[in-house]
Amino acid sequence: MGRRSPASTFVSVVFPEPSAPASLVRHPDPAARRAALRVWDDLTADGRATLLDDPDPGVRRSAALCACPHDAQLTAALLRDPAALLEALRRGLLDRPDAERFLAEDDHLAELAGNPSLPADLVDRLAVHPDDGVRLAVSLRPELTEARRTAIDFVVAPHARGDVDWVAAGIADQDVLHRAATSTHPLLRRAAARSPHLPRGLLRLLARDTDVLVRTHLAVYHPDTPEEVLMSVYARLGGTFSAWMATSHPRFPREGLAARYADHPDGIYRQLAVRDPAAAPDLIERLSHDPDVWTRQAATRDPRLPLPRLLDALALPELASSAGANPALPPHEMAMVMDEAGVPAWRRAHA
Repeated sequence: MGRRSPASTFVSVVFPEPSAPASLVRHPDPAARRAALRVWDDLTADGRATLLDDPDPGVRRSAALCACPHDAQLTAALLRDPAALLEALRRGLLDRPDAERFLAEDDHLAELAGNPSLPADLVDRLAVHPDDGVRLAVSLRPELTEARRTAIDFVVAPHARGDVDWVAAGIADQDVLHRAATSTHPLLRRAAARSPHLPRGLLRLLARDTDVLVRTHLAVYHPDTPEEVLMSVYARLGGTFSAWMATSHPRFPREGLAARYADHPDGIYRQLAVRDPAAAPDLIERLSHDPDVWTRQAATRDPRLPLPRLLDALALPELASSAGANPALPPHEMAMVMDEAGVPAWRRAHA
């Protein structure tokens, strides 16, 4: 499996107090005024009106997109703006003539199919549209019953993330999470699995899900994901993503890994033995000779690796970088490595 970027998760996002964005509404910098749009619902009516009449066209457009779910006139204007068309069509308050026009033109129907204000009879027409993407968009509508949802002939891509607006908006709403997590629709379950607010019952339910992306999202986003799910996702993904998971997930096991995995037939598990704080130096040395290169590199980076083996590893192309990063490498050896690499002394001093 190729390398993957570590996920940035379990990070609390601090939003400004409601009074802070209000002070940005009339800020001279358009970027600051755009920042006020992030908390649109917290702004006063006067603050919103000011942004809707902003001298900067980008700020005005963004403000109109914030307001258009409740304003048909703004939506109609945005539909004439190519830069705003798709988002306005997806979330704005549509007049029926506009909706029928796009339906007749057979254009941008996937966006239209997800619009919350689309009349029910037009939803029914799009539910049987020949385009797979249109039917899929209809199948994700929040007002559908499960029976109605499963009656739609939709196809879900194996690696589709589950970006569903109404689930993301209700990421902490227990009713929304229950509806999504218990749905037969895999994209809704994938969307629910991205919530760190899942109650224990829904967490257990999704941990048993047969959809691999549901379990992967749990492992990435939920701090209480069961260990067996973490381990299965760790083994399946590999690379730097699994390295992130093993070091950063609060539920990932730390103790006893050497006893459990040092002799595992799969190298991705043998790497875990290096992470055990109780792993002995002789085990680290043995793993530095492992058939799996990732395991050898993990062991070579470990400061418990005996010095003779660490020095030998410096001369091996696949281990030299890991050995050079080992904090137990003596300073004079580090200096020799940098000399051979041509790193000037002044750069070392400022490294």
